[in-house]
Amino acid sequence: MEENLVDPTADDFERNQELALRPKSLSEFVGQRRVAGQLDLLLKAAKSRKLPADHVLLAGPPGLGKTTLAMIIAEEMSAPIRISSGPAIQHAGDLASILSSLSQGEILFLDEIHRMSRPAQELLYLAMEDFRVDVIVGKGAGATAIPLDLPHFTLVGATTRAGLLPSPLRDRFGFTAQLDFYENSELDKIVARSAQMMEIDIDQDAICEIGSRSRGTPRVANRLLRRVRDYAQVHSKSKVGTAQAKAALEMYEVDPLGLDRLDRGVLDALVKRFNGGPVGISTLAMAIGEEAETIESLAEPFLVRMGFISRTPRGRIATPAGYTHLGLTPPPDLANNSLNSPGNPGNMNGLFDSPASDA
Repeated sequence: MEENLVDPTADDFERNQELALRPKSLSEFVGQRRVAGQLDLLLKAAKSRKLPADHVLLAGPPGLGKTTLAMIIAEEMSAPIRISSGPAIQHAGDLASILSSLSQGEILFLDEIHRMSRPAQELLYLAMEDFRVDVIVGKGAGATAIPLDLPHFTLVGATTRAGLLPSPLRDRFGFTAQLDFYENSELDKIVARSAQMMEIDIDQDAICEIGSRSRGTPRVANRLLRRVRDYAQVHSKSKVGTAQAKAALEMYEVDPLGLDRLDRGVLDALVKRFNGGPVGISTLAMAIGEEAETIESLAEPFLVRMGFISRTPRGRIATPAGYTHLGLTPPPDLANNSLNSPGNPGNMNGLFDSPASDA
């Protein structure tokens, strides 16, 4: 399958590659200053009391460092960490087995916690609050619940869709951290650190070139860095300069703002085939030969965040900034619409609208 360099999600192989690059402490962690400061206070207070830390929920788009922060929490607390995921826990018994095997102070990290089954989530309520679970023995009218005490542990949950978590589960987390996209200056530091650890000789301008095309996501930045390294190595360049970085990223069709072939295909079809919209997502997907789900999960969030398209009740529409990025002049009536003007923060509102149908 074709590698999507700007996809913020990762498979198991890439996660293994990332292990060597992950910072081990909050002092090494770049970006998310607000969250890092709050976590630092939370963990220091817990250590001073010699008690496990409160349960922590890490929420935000993929690729921003939720798993890294979970591992840092374990490192800072000098505690072992147990890693699982919501999709792997579909029965309450699966969760009970994990919980009963935890040790005092251990960190339980549940990735994609919103994808746990409802019975498992309900079992987690009691475990998080009272540190016990009720084990059901027998069936039918003769079934009895035997309470099983659990050691005090810290649950670290990670989710890309916090809104899907039931309120009783969200309320049991002592601290909720909302991770934000990174500034280019922060991505530059991440790329420089990764390059040093990977023993890549790269100049500062090339680092900035990679950071500016990384869509505010460290995972994307590290992936682009690996492809730039490959390009320089194949072309026998001992040091990665700006020319090599630009040539490599152009080869992989990642433009200066971080748009890839899919992003430009969506924007191009919206502007040129549908006169800027509005158009439904299914129609747009058929026009470029992609799945609607792929466009909604990969291309659309970034295009909306950049202010190139907007979601409306009638469908997707292109903004003046979208026309300009394609080198086109926006229609006069669209250019005069202040809500869709380039750089207007109001243009972000469409990101949270419900998807328009293709009625």
